[in-house]
Amino acid sequence: MKRILPLSFFILLFSNSLLIAQKSIEQRVDSLIAIMTIDEKVGQLVQFNNGPIDRTQLIREGKAGSLLNVLGTTDTRKFQRIAVEESRLKIPLIFGFDVIHGYRTTFPIPLATACTWDPGLIEKAERVAATEATAAGLNWTFAPMVDIARDPRWGRIAEGAGEDPYLGSIIAAARVRGFQGTDLASPTSLLACVKHFAAYGGAEGGRDYNTVDISERTLREVYLPPFRAAVKAGAGSLMCSFNEIDGTPSSGNRKLLTDILRGEWGFDGFVVSDWGSIGEMIQHGVVADQKQAAILSLHAGVDMDMESNCYAYDLAAAVKERRLPEAELNEAVQRVLREKFRIGLFDNPYKNCDAEREQRDILTPAHRQLARTVADQSIVLLKNQGDLLPLKNNIRSIAVIGPLADDQNDPLGPWSGHGRGEDVVTVLQGIKAKLSSQTKVRFVRGCGINDSSTDGFKEATKTARESDVVIAVVGEAAGMSGEAASRSFLGLPGVQEQLVQALEATGKPVVIVLMNGRPLAIPWIAEHVPAIVETWFLGVEAGNAIADVLFGDYNPSGKITATFPRTTGQVPCYYNHKHTGRPADDTVKWTSRYIDIPSIPLYPFGYGLSYTTFSYNGLALSSGKLHSNDSIVVTAVVKNTGNRAGEEIAQLYIHDEVASVTRPVKELKGFEKVAVVPGESKTIRFVLKADQLRFYDLSMNWTVEAGKFKVFVGPNSTEGLEAEFEYVNQ
Repeated sequence: MKRILPLSFFILLFSNSLLIAQKSIEQRVDSLIAIMTIDEKVGQLVQFNNGPIDRTQLIREGKAGSLLNVLGTTDTRKFQRIAVEESRLKIPLIFGFDVIHGYRTTFPIPLATACTWDPGLIEKAERVAATEATAAGLNWTFAPMVDIARDPRWGRIAEGAGEDPYLGSIIAAARVRGFQGTDLASPTSLLACVKHFAAYGGAEGGRDYNTVDISERTLREVYLPPFRAAVKAGAGSLMCSFNEIDGTPSSGNRKLLTDILRGEWGFDGFVVSDWGSIGEMIQHGVVADQKQAAILSLHAGVDMDMESNCYAYDLAAAVKERRLPEAELNEAVQRVLREKFRIGLFDNPYKNCDAEREQRDILTPAHRQLARTVADQSIVLLKNQGDLLPLKNNIRSIAVIGPLADDQNDPLGPWSGHGRGEDVVTVLQGIKAKLSSQTKVRFVRGCGINDSSTDGFKEATKTARESDVVIAVVGEAAGMSGEAASRSFLGLPGVQEQLVQALEATGKPVVIVLMNGRPLAIPWIAEHVPAIVETWFLGVEAGNAIADVLFGDYNPSGKITATFPRTTGQVPCYYNHKHTGRPADDTVKWTSRYIDIPSIPLYPFGYGLSYTTFSYNGLALSSGKLHSNDSIVVTAVVKNTGNRAGEEIAQLYIHDEVASVTRPVKELKGFEKVAVVPGESKTIRFVLKADQLRFYDLSMNWTVEAGKFKVFVGPNSTEGLEAEFEYVNQ
């Protein structure tokens, strides 16, 4: 029988709505919670995927607070209308999607954009991503991923900034600012969700979803800083990780989610689980069923359940059975509602449902131009023997060879949002657009990305012999990087290296264009091929940007943010490692080294070449002593000693010579990107403060200890000038 509610109920509800609207956000949240049932409270903590199951009735009943993977203003408006016009309390939905490196205008993958060492440029790219995503009806992105990754076997290294916590922290804050803008309630602001909390990148064996076993000192000094920087930048939400740390899965880790995140850092946004991770605690073996999983997770501090259904089916019963205090449920609901108010959903639930804006603000020429600029600066020149590059535009003939040379899909990379292959400029297209009809460009695929067949080698080598230069475009498929894409072998997949060897044997100069989502182990190529260009997955403007660099319209300035090992067996291989009692010395047997390869990596952190050359000199410190409330100014002179204008990324590192616990051999503490014309010298200036010397001592105190420090300034983590100062603790 249909129940008819009395007029007095609607008058009361309308009066409550007016009252709520006149109060502060905190008062509005509390007023709303006061009239919610337990089932409605739980509903705000439930996120459903937009799949084959119809969720409309659950939304109507107030049993869903968020949807993910709903794209387009037509669908977001449809679901939002049900929430705000047909549910009892009219609480709007929040729509989330993985906008990792662009929405429709796909930018380079995050590992690539980190190689720009330009937080301002990265912020602009995320502003475009936010503009497009919000135009398509979204209000929330599951980004940025700020996990530190020291093991390139881990596929999700593609989604982060690399191996360094200092650089990672600066980039994390820039991405948050880019997504969220200056006003969260703006129609173009996208709520950021910083992930994956925490230490997901430390998975054993580089195997995705695997156990993480690290010390608390390593957790706090290496893996947590980018998260803290993102929180300081105002991130409105975080996502917990799949992994366990020290026996506790992150989805049930109260120390991480409550004690550190909220207690120490003061975070007042909300935490969402990763897909199904609450229910996966059953597989971890720390709970027996979904109800226990829901109780453990909510108590730990996970506010929203992404698709495990533990909250949807079991949380209300747990509260009603008094197995979980309703006060804890209320706290979680407060955090979710608070962000919905902050992003303006209560005041304008349809603010991201403008069909006209959806047509106007997506894949615009200006957005594509910025994508090309970012792609240009993301490219890293790894080798250029004999100044083979840049190629001259009037070259007579070019052989473009390789499985990725005319590929429109793989340049988008993993987690490419709403990107489409039809929008991509391929490498072959970019090269042809750069040249006149006087240059003959021949294309041969040669082999597949992961094939075992060499049948195409004959045509490829014939074409190479008939050409003046060979451009070989090789690497990974997009699906070989990203989530659930760990690799045990870091060389080129399939027979691609054999193809390169066959091309090199023709005697024609070969340029390698790498397209990949992780550092690769390519020692043979590094030794035998004269030119190597690391392009990563560059997105929709990949071909144009690669051609810009190959033909010198852009002088490459990128520097790698994750070490390239010589072989997979050298992993993990990262610059800020510790000394041992017997540091590596390849001339001495009884040291910490391998007997079959050099100890140094193939390409170190911070490495990248230019079409010009730079020298460093004149390192000077404003003082030989640093006091607790003071700073030291470190200066050096960078000179362009070549014949082309270029940009150099100068880097500052320190080393604590003696401490109560062992310290890394080097730690990045500053960088500056400087443009220098031929013959010009520029002074770079770094301000080094006592706080930058802090670490966790033997008693886990965050402190600075008196003593001597080395300071290094140079082009990468292994080269440069060296000086010394003393920290005086007074």
